[in-house]
Amino acid sequence: MTESQRADARRNHGRILAVAEREVAEHGAGASLEQIARVAGVGSATVRRHFPTRQALLEAVSHQRIEALSARARELTGASDSRDALLTWLAGLMDYCVTARGLATALSYEADPVNGNSCANVIGEAVEPLLRQAIEAGAVAEDVTAVELVTLVVGIAMATEQHRAPAAAAERLLAVAVRGVSPGR
Repeated sequence: MTESQRADARRNHGRILAVAEREVAEHGAGASLEQIARVAGVGSATVRRHFPTRQALLEAVSHQRIEALSARARELTGASDSRDALLTWLAGLMDYCVTARGLATALSYEADPVNGNSCANVIGEAVEPLLRQAIEAGAVAEDVTAVELVTLVVGIAMATEQHRAPAAAAERLLAVAVRGVSPGR
């Protein structure tokens, strides 16, 4: 491959990703790969060469958001109120999942036994220190896992995405889950 071919491939990759970000924001995780190719000015085969699966495309689109969530988790680690830090981060994840169409879907895929799910793995690793601190402080049950917390948030985001006010519905359901359904516990 010549240098000009590599430069062209990089430009195609960047163009595809930029178009995909707009299409996923507008149409969610089900955005048409053919539409992405058409708007990016490339063929469907080019899109599939850069992103062999829809999951790979969603993960690439979500990469910056995932990095921002990871950075926020690092900022909150070591906070004096570990429960509040964990809940603040979970609320941030919920906000991203509700407002960034496609992120919840990217996080919801079962791990591919060969390639894994890099979005879910990064998010799980990001929340782990916050969760561990909250468990050590006695603010969260010892058997709660990062995967369970992320799954809870993703499930709530996906369940509320068709509501008239998805952010408010998701926030309410997360509060119910955190509080529990039994009064006076």
